Amino acid sequence: MNLKPQIRNSIIEIISLLYVLLFVYATVAKILDFENFQIQLGQSPLLSVHAWWISWSVPAIEIVISILLCIPKCRKIGLFAALTMMVMFTAYIFIILNFSSFIPCSCGGILEKMGWNTHLAFNLIFVVFAVLAIVLQDKKIDEYTGNHKKSLKIKIAATTVLSIAVVVILFLSSESIMENENPFLRRYPQHPVMMTYEKDLKYNSYYFAGYSKGRIYLGNYSNPLHLISMTSELKDYRSVKIKFDPKKNPFSFVRILIKGDYFFLMDGTVPVIFRGAISDWIVNRELKGSPYFNVAVPIDSTSFVFRSSSGANSSQIVGVFSFNPVPRVSYNERFLTKQIDGVFDTDGMLLYAEKLNKSVYLYYYRNEFVVGDREAKVLARGNTIDTNSTAKIKIAHLKNGDKTMSVPALMVNQHSAICENLLFVHSKVKGQYELEKVWEQSSIIDVYDIEKRTYRMSFSVYGVGDKKLGSFYVTKTHLYALIGNHLVVHKIRSNLKNEFRSSEKED
Repeated sequence: MNLKPQIRNSIIEIISLLYVLLFVYATVAKILDFENFQIQLGQSPLLSVHAWWISWSVPAIEIVISILLCIPKCRKIGLFAALTMMVMFTAYIFIILNFSSFIPCSCGGILEKMGWNTHLAFNLIFVVFAVLAIVLQDKKIDEYTGNHKKSLKIKIAATTVLSIAVVVILFLSSESIMENENPFLRRYPQHPVMMTYEKDLKYNSYYFAGYSKGRIYLGNYSNPLHLISMTSELKDYRSVKIKFDPKKNPFSFVRILIKGDYFFLMDGTVPVIFRGAISDWIVNRELKGSPYFNVAVPIDSTSFVFRSSSGANSSQIVGVFSFNPVPRVSYNERFLTKQIDGVFDTDGMLLYAEKLNKSVYLYYYRNEFVVGDREAKVLARGNTIDTNSTAKIKIAHLKNGDKTMSVPALMVNQHSAICENLLFVHSKVKGQYELEKVWEQSSIIDVYDIEKRTYRMSFSVYGVGDKKLGSFYVTKTHLYALIGNHLVVHKIRSNLKNEFRSSEKED
């Protein structure tokens, strides 16, 4: 490149100054909002597990490079260092755009306002600037042999390749650690669910009874035989009254569950489950001979997976009840694992994944879930990403022989839902690099693939007024949330929908 020394030096000065301005500005922006910068890195799909040291090292390196660029004797080293950093930033964005399941943001200042494609183009321009300045910085380049020119090209190419390799290695190591030994880092993709509809139900006594043929059904604790249903758009509102005379049964806590074409009326204090068709809402069959239970979930029209206090020392135990053609009850004493007392420490939520024909039990007070088959045989045990592997419970023994918690226990998993292969968990424990303000305003839902036993992503469900999430239900197209008196519908978007096992549409 035959340029006069003055022009060549001016170009080098301008490029060096641009880099100094860029790095100093970016560093100041990061430092002024360091907590947010560190949180954004912690939620990056490439750098999650490396967020702590990267958040400190990047601003420091940018300042060092800026100093080197301001010293004429050190400028060539500074330009190679600037090229290295800019290639790494560019490779990071390229991987984010083409190989990441979601796109975060971890820039500072005005750069944060750029779109990712614009940011990629911006970085590439600065890569070209750095290469140009390096070439021009070699003042005697025209006097050197062609071999030396090749040597300079090799150095630039090697710097570029090594820079890209470092980013790829960080990405692969971060992905491996996140999947296999997650250090309690959540990933928040851009809006996996989007709030679309909201309805004031006037009362907070509703619960999710089930979903069938495009309609969500809500039961009512205050009026056990009354249900309401509506579409995902909260239209075609219907009120249902189940035809049933409960006088002969000493019910204490009746619950209605919907499964396909049937509804089930049950109360674990009474050894019978009543069934009817949702076409007429008339109880037409008694499934007698069921065990006493505190939680039960239908597997099909005549079978249920349940939990009861029938184990040793009245500990919790999981089993299966079927009525086809005669009543049969089987227990699995090894399904739940005792840590302290076998009662409070094994408390949790029982779910059934219809498409997988698997039962899932999620503990309230520890980071564990159990996957079983339709006979309650344990297939696998998995963990949620928090670090609470042991229930933090203190038991007090009363004079009458009963037991109670002496202090409130640490709730780890509060609510859950299952759809296809995905387990949705409302977590109560804040992870690393998460803003307190987000936890004050919303409820955090973690998503797991129960077949692979891997964490997939997290998202927030914001409250209504001062009320936060009470319970929720998930289909392949929508997430339904009960928040105070309100039923809120969130549409499931493609980045979450793609995590489902199949691409079949809801009926």
